[in-house]
Amino acid sequence: MKDEILTYLPQGDWEEKIHWFDSLDSTNNEAKRLAAAGAPDGTLIISIHQTGGRGRMGRSFQSPAGMGVYTSLLMRPGVKPEQLMHLTCAAGLYSCQGVEAATGFLPKVKWINDLIAGKQKLGGILTEMSVNSASGLAEYAIVGVGVNCGQKPQDFPPELREKATSLLQVTGQEVSLPRLAAAMALSLTRMNQELLPQKKAIMEGYKNLCVTLHQPVQLLRGEERIPGYALDLDEDGGLIVSFPGGSQRTVNSGEVSVRGMYGYL
Repeated sequence: MKDEILTYLPQGDWEEKIHWFDSLDSTNNEAKRLAAAGAPDGTLIISIHQTGGRGRMGRSFQSPAGMGVYTSLLMRPGVKPEQLMHLTCAAGLYSCQGVEAATGFLPKVKWINDLIAGKQKLGGILTEMSVNSASGLAEYAIVGVGVNCGQKPQDFPPELREKATSLLQVTGQEVSLPRLAAAMALSLTRMNQELLPQKKAIMEGYKNLCVTLHQPVQLLRGEERIPGYALDLDEDGGLIVSFPGGSQRTVNSGEVSVRGMYGYL
């Protein structure tokens, strides 16, 4: 499969950058292992099966063999963590662009880390970071992206069939996994180059794809559900929410999850 992926990529040092696996526990976990071993900035991990795929807040991410593309990028930005607050938004934008480049279909995003098609989840993003305690700088950051490709409704667990979808269902066509993997590698590599100098443009691009904005929402914290209205995003990707009574607050993804008033969106 790696050789097939390389045929879709321009000339460059991709052979050294890409670490390919038929199966592994998690591409993000492998990225951490490679980071600990000294792997350089721009290292990519790609698989078509994860036995322990993870999402935000410890949730599992279904990653059946041959049904999706799972990619992680290892970054070594060498900046303070607060300069990377928009990283998940950037990953959402560039992941959508990668899917579009490979398939012609442009997904949208649900704040903050879900790729969606219509009203169903098409993929997810997990960003993680390690900070050097001595310097206070980010030792590394990892962006993991999983995209559902070949699932039919019956391939999802019953509880997910109305909430999840795949590129096969959305486009009606089989997806070339090597082509999508190459497109994701290119797009995430471009994100790594543009993350800091193009922050304003990245946030504008993300806003244009974000279906959460200008909608009634619920903020979920444990069993608590707080109704509000999603007004806008701040420059770092925080969600600006207004509440009954007129107050406003900016929330971040570490604090709460967001759902629509009557369902997933």
